[in-house]
Amino acid sequence: MTKGACLCGTVRYQIDGPFQTMLNCHCSMCRKFHGAAFATAAVAPLQGFRWLAGEHAVRASSASAYRSFCGTCGAAAPLLAPDRQLALVHAGNLEGDLGIEPQFHQLVGSKAPWYTITDSLPQFERWPPEIQAPVVQRPTVEPREGVTQGSCLCGDVAFEFDGAPLRMMYCHCTRCRRGRSAAHAANVFVALDGFRWVRGEARVASYKVPEARFFTVAFCTGCGGAAPRLSPERGVAVVPAGALDTDPGIRPAAHIFVGSKASWFRITGDVPQFDELPPQA
Repeated sequence: MTKGACLCGTVRYQIDGPFQTMLNCHCSMCRKFHGAAFATAAVAPLQGFRWLAGEHAVRASSASAYRSFCGTCGAAAPLLAPDRQLALVHAGNLEGDLGIEPQFHQLVGSKAPWYTITDSLPQFERWPPEIQAPVVQRPTVEPREGVTQGSCLCGDVAFEFDGAPLRMMYCHCTRCRRGRSAAHAANVFVALDGFRWVRGEARVASYKVPEARFFTVAFCTGCGGAAPRLSPERGVAVVPAGALDTDPGIRPAAHIFVGSKASWFRITGDVPQFDELPPQA
């Protein structure tokens, strides 16, 4: 039995029995919904899934009939497919050892320009051969020199920032994994005085973990897509990299809080790793 929960704990559920498969999806819709480099989904028989609490708090995304989220914290909620008798759950919200690891990468043709796949898992430009499904083509955004642009999944929230970001990190802490419903967060830190909302600021909601000093997630209340969080006390905007529409021109400097990473995710590649924060942070 595996249990899962959103960041705030309102939405809780459990899955009985083994997972059938697990995958990393790099499509732009998953990246925008989660705000991460990719989404990791675990698939199980629907008969083994049940809600423990908070089903009433789950909101349908305005951008997709197949996506939903916790209305309080914005974490992704499970996708139930009665027609296929399957439950698709977001691995970042699951607890403990799942007894399975990701088996392939799909839709890598839509991969983020700032993310490099360094593991040896099979990669599919679109879907794996056994899946027959259309690929949604999102409109591209024309780059502007010196400006990085981003938006939520439905497009109601848009933002931009000037100049080079301060830094970019992958964070594996439990809060980030649950908040982004992903293997890890990918955050870009930018100077607050260079950040601006283009539209939709009023549609952005935020949730702060009560016992945290700073940790807060932000999301579009319409689609559930990840949104930037402004931190005036630190003079920065924390931008979920998956929400970016154009290349920020920076690459991740470190994996942080790997002492808390998901047991099912293997870190590969040469980006430095730290059990908690790097010494200079």
